[in-house]
Amino acid sequence: MDPIVRKTLLYDFYGELLTEHQKSVFESSVFQDLSYSEIAEELSTSRQAVYDLMRRSEKLLEDYEKKLGLMQRFLTAQESFSKLSGAVDSLSEIIPGQGKTADEQQVKEIRDKLNELKCLTKQVEDVFI
Repeated sequence: MDPIVRKTLLYDFYGELLTEHQKSVFESSVFQDLSYSEIAEELSTSRQAVYDLMRRSEKLLEDYEKKLGLMQRFLTAQESFSKLSGAVDSLSEIIPGQGKTADEQQVKEIRDKLNELKCLTKQVEDVFI
């Protein structure tokens, strides 16, 4: 996974556990793509202080992920959902689409459940990401 994407996801899941100062510096660095020197100038501090704060913040986020594993579970669930959705699409292509046989009804029920799950997943994404 791209390091910037990983940092962004970790922040999405655990950012609220950082202090306001840590969040501000992290957001400036990762989301606004400011250099440590630019952030240091903005905060009237040294580049080394910004660097140290970023390293501590990143380590905290990684530690939260190691302990809780929310991001990995989310990514695994997304991957499983995608594979299941693809399997149902493949099954739909094999079974004629009139909706009259038991197999067609089961595929329709699975697709309906997948759509419900997709809605729930979207709600979780809205909360965390």
